[in-house]
This record gives sequence, C-alpha cells and structure tokens, in this order.
Amino acid sequence: MSHRTLYEWFEQTAASHPDRPALDLPGRAPVGYRELQRAAERSAARILAACGQSPARVGLLAERTAAAYAGYLAVLRLGATVIPLNPANPAARNVRICTLGGVSVVLVDGADSPAATAFAAATELVIVDLAAADPEGGTDGEHGPDSGSDPTLPAHHPDTDAIAYLMFTSGSTGRPKGVPVRHRNIVPALEHHIARCELGPGSRVSHTYGLTFDPSVFDLFGAWGAGGTLVVPGRKDLYRPVDYIVDRGITHWDSVPSLISVARELGHLPPGRATGLRHSVFGGEAVTARHCEIWREVAPHSTLHNQYGPTELAVTCATHALPAHRAHWTVAANGTVPIGPIHPHLESLIVDEEGRPATEGELCVRGPQRFDGYLDPADNTGRFLRTADDGRALPLTGPAEPVAATDWYRTGDRVRAEAGQLLHLGRIDEQVKILGNRVELGEVEAALRELPGVEAAAVIPVSAGTAVQLTAFYSGTPTPATELVRLLRGSLPRYMVPQRVHHVAALPLNANGKTDRTELAARAAASSTASSG
Repeated sequence: MSHRTLYEWFEQTAASHPDRPALDLPGRAPVGYRELQRAAERSAARILAACGQSPARVGLLAERTAAAYAGYLAVLRLGATVIPLNPANPAARNVRICTLGGVSVVLVDGADSPAATAFAAATELVIVDLAAADPEGGTDGEHGPDSGSDPTLPAHHPDTDAIAYLMFTSGSTGRPKGVPVRHRNIVPALEHHIARCELGPGSRVSHTYGLTFDPSVFDLFGAWGAGGTLVVPGRKDLYRPVDYIVDRGITHWDSVPSLISVARELGHLPPGRATGLRHSVFGGEAVTARHCEIWREVAPHSTLHNQYGPTELAVTCATHALPAHRAHWTVAANGTVPIGPIHPHLESLIVDEEGRPATEGELCVRGPQRFDGYLDPADNTGRFLRTADDGRALPLTGPAEPVAATDWYRTGDRVRAEAGQLLHLGRIDEQVKILGNRVELGEVEAALRELPGVEAAAVIPVSAGTAVQLTAFYSGTPTPATELVRLLRGSLPRYMVPQRVHHVAALPLNANGKTDRTELAARAAASSTASSG
C-alpha cells in the first residue's frame, strides 16, 4: 500500500509523462501534465502572496475549469486542505461552510463571476483570483495571457497524515457536517480503483461529478495517478452522455445511475454506439439491474461496476463487477445489484438491532479508509461502534469518548450477506412500519419500476397522525393512478401499496445528481395536506 499524498501521485506522473495530456477541456487544446503542474505552482505562489504564509484550509469556489484544477493542486502543493465550494449554492451556505471549516482564503476563477461577486459581498475572507494562473495563458477564453514565469516555492513536505480534503454533507441537525479525509485514507481507495479499472496512460476518464461530491476525487486522481486524461464535459454533455463518450473518446465512465434515467427520459441514450468504453462505474445511490441492462445496451463492451461507500470511508469501500452475462447477475428484492464484497484491505461487520453479528443488518466498516471522526466531535455521537465484553458492538456515547482505530463506522445502510456478496437493502432510516409491518421503501420502488411505462420511481413516507402513509412519484408514460395501484396490488401486500401516486416529467435531482428526496418529501407533504383539506 502506497504512502504517497495526492499531490505526490500527480507530481510523479508529471515527472514520468510531462507531455501527456492531463486535461481535455471543451473548446481548447489539451493541457499537458507539465503545463498543469506549472499552473498549480503559479496558483500556489498567488496564494502565498495573498496570505503571507501557507494557509491551513483553503476554499475552492470554482468548477470544471483549468484554473479550478490548478487551484485544487496548488492547495495540495502547499500541504493545505481543500474545501470545495459549489458556485451554484447560495453565498450564505458557502460562507457558513467556510466558517465551520476554518477557511482563511478562498480561490475563485474570475473575481467578477456571479458566484465570486456574491460570495465577496457576504464575507471578509481573503479571495484569490486564479484566472491569471490558468494553463496556456487563459481560462477558457475569458481572461488575458499569463505572465508565464515559474515561481519559487518553499519545499514540498508530504505528510500522509494531513487532511487532503474536507467535504460537508447534509446534517440531521440542520447544519452541514464536516468530513475530514486524510491522504492516508484516500490513497488506498485510489490504488484499488486504479487497479480494478485498469487505468493507465492513454485512459480517458469522464468527469461527471462536481468537486463538492467526493467521487470527483476518483475522477481527478484516478486519471492523474495513472497517467490518464481527465475529459471535462461541456455544459450540456451530461444530458447527452453517449455523444460525450463517443465524440471525446472516453474509455472510463463514472457517474450516478440517475444520469442514465434522465438521459433515457430525454431520448439521448441511443444503444450500441459507445463501443470504445472499457469500464463503467456507477455509485452514489442505489444501482438497479434495470440501470445496468440499459447501460449494457449503450456500451456493449464495457465492464459494469457498482461501487459503494459513504464519504466517511473515502469514496468507496466495496465494489461489485457484474458478470458478462445477464443470466448470472444477482438481484436483490428491491431490484438492486450487489454492492460488493468489501475491499480486501478493509474489515466489515453486519450487526442486528442489538449490536450482535448477523447476516442481515447494518453494515459497519473499519480500516485505513475510515476517517478519524467528524470535524465537530459532537457529530461522532452514535456514528461509531465499539466491541463490548459480551461480543456486541455498541455505540460510542458521545464526543468525550475518543474514536479509536479499532472502532467501526456505522454506514446507516441495511445489507444482507449472500454467497460472498453484499446486497444493499436500503437505508436503516428508510425502513418504516405500517400497521406494525416493516416496509423497505426500496422494495416498493422496485415494484413500481417493474410496471409498464415506468422509467424511474421514488417512494416517500408521510406521517398522518400516528400512522405512516406512502406517496409515490414516477417518471415515464403517464398512467392513471388507479391503474398503477391496481397493478401494484398484484405484487405487493396492501399495506405496502402507496396511497398516492404522482407522475413527474423527471425525478428531481440534487446538486450531487442524486434523487432529491427532500424536494419529493415537500411535494408529498403538500399533496397530503391538500387532499385532507
């Protein structure tokens, strides 16, 4: 297992393959590794000039531009922590994340951009414009030429124990939760990913994830750690993934499965064209057999992988490669394909509600990829398990109890071990009780997806006094709700059949490309209120 930092992965590739393309952006010449490294060094020099010293944590308010990637690398070159900020988010949220994360300087690509202007008006933090450090003397044609001079920087002192990046996830308390991931956490995951997907010089890797979504680390450093090329999409490319793959020569694909559903609904998923695609990786949300069947038609020669893992376990802790023949696929009752086995350098434990080892229950993981705990120790409460004298795995009681390396991280996901594979059965918090019966929402969604004309489906529980009722949303061919309910009663017990069924043009997606269940919950609540009023 490597003891390199993320920057060392990139630096060593730049030394070995200086003239190979590191970035392929739309509408401009490819950027080589030597060029990108020099741009990163120029960005690092600008940060030092603005701060007077190397900062500890740096916000990056930029997405999918050459300057943004140079800025990302610049922060790592200085031994600092990258905190990606989404330019599409409200300025107030980005300011709050900077406050929680202890950010002292924020990098932007163009100080006059709407996101940078709004952010600057809401904070007094130091802001550094990366535009002039863009490789090849410009940022996508919007800025003037660069000085071209190579700065003198302090020596780089790699520290694998340092925090590489700090991601913020939605918190149940109403404030974002900071997840610090150290170089020693993420590098084992990258090594496994690169070997599994056969990444190397000549590989052309998609970039579907925004920088605030941790799978983007695999996009960037899966490509750069192996000597491949990060192929950056244009604004509309993700709605036409097959054109993006074919026209840009992509060999390795990585995205959420929702992208398949959206592209299919738009009529932009022609079969049989993506013959040059070698590996396709899906994750971030449940991957169904139907998703894989559709993509197999799109890319008939590609190996399909379902990768699984929360941010707290450094992007992915389990991966399953589907067999070449559909007849050999394993499919869970909720329609999903297996998520693993767990990576060989990690340990897993499945526990029941009493904390005892079981073949079905909550998945818990420990090992080198497991983070050390949340930025705010108060968020650790209940998220880790420790083995007690009686053999049960019991929750740590609070922030006063430090997290040990041997403690298990609770994923919150319900799984079943079956024939050496892990089947994902849904979130622990997505299991509801109706009339005393346990109901997995994923099983209801799978039954909906099996109905004629249904492309994608999501089921939302709504409290109705002391009872729970289900509201379903689906996309595809509009069908009378009474007909869908009739069909569902042919495959589900009555208590599992949704009380309300709504057709939508497409399921809403959040900033990370996942089904936006918060938005659907609001619609479901409004529908329930309207019908009872």
